[in-house]
Amino acid sequence: MTSRFSLSVLVDNTTLIDQYFIGEPGLSFLIETEGRRILFDTGYSDVFLRNAKKMGFGMLDLDYIVLSHGHLDHTWGLVHLIRHFTEAAIQSLPYNNPVLIAHPWCFYPKPNPPLPNIGTLLSEDEARRQFPCSLSSKPLWLTPNLVFLGEIPRRFGFEQTDPGKRRIVMPDGKVEPDQLLDDSALACRTPEGLIIITGCSHAGICNIIEYAREVCGEQRILDIIGGFHLLKPSPEQMKGTCAYLRDLAPKTVHTCHCTSLSSKIILAEFCPILETGVGTKIEW
Repeated sequence: MTSRFSLSVLVDNTTLIDQYFIGEPGLSFLIETEGRRILFDTGYSDVFLRNAKKMGFGMLDLDYIVLSHGHLDHTWGLVHLIRHFTEAAIQSLPYNNPVLIAHPWCFYPKPNPPLPNIGTLLSEDEARRQFPCSLSSKPLWLTPNLVFLGEIPRRFGFEQTDPGKRRIVMPDGKVEPDQLLDDSALACRTPEGLIIITGCSHAGICNIIEYAREVCGEQRILDIIGGFHLLKPSPEQMKGTCAYLRDLAPKTVHTCHCTSLSSKIILAEFCPILETGVGTKIEW
């Protein structure tokens, strides 16, 4: 199992106190483990590049880009990364062309009236022109201990949510309610248990954790990092999530992005919630 794992928050809705970084309603992490550099989500704009530069990180030697799902606050930064690589090529600077990892439905258009599309700016065809792509609904191991989980089984009834106005346009042109089946996550095995990295947890944070434990063959949870999508949860969902995390007993939890302050306060009664924002660096 991996003996070193580091994660730096490049984009989040908030920044750490007394740190001169930029926040936006989006998410992006830089992960370094087992000799690989992984960009997990790209936020909404070029903020991830600007914050990375302030932190002393370059973006020209990435091995993977992992997209948690296709929403704009996690994928629109891709255009700025392409521009960054293009400028490097024009200036004859060496750079890697990282493999892009996502669920096969990540690039499908996602109307949410009155917005015509809250999905990616790039089509799948354009993404494949720019990057070598591996789109998988099955678990995909990026290193011996780091896995992209693919499509998450929906097991907990209290995490089932109404798609409302959200729609997804299928390849045949059919428009269906968007159950966000492209929502995925990463899990990393360590000697002390799993580290789970989420984007928005539209699939349900409890569903994600259970599937990560199954895929990795590990029950212990060392840390959970990312959005829990608990903005305005129903009482049933909040109660079920709190009970699950209480019984799970993770060592630490870094919930951020799409998790409201009131939800964090409630969760803190059941698990150890730590402050998280742009500038947070976690090492195990």
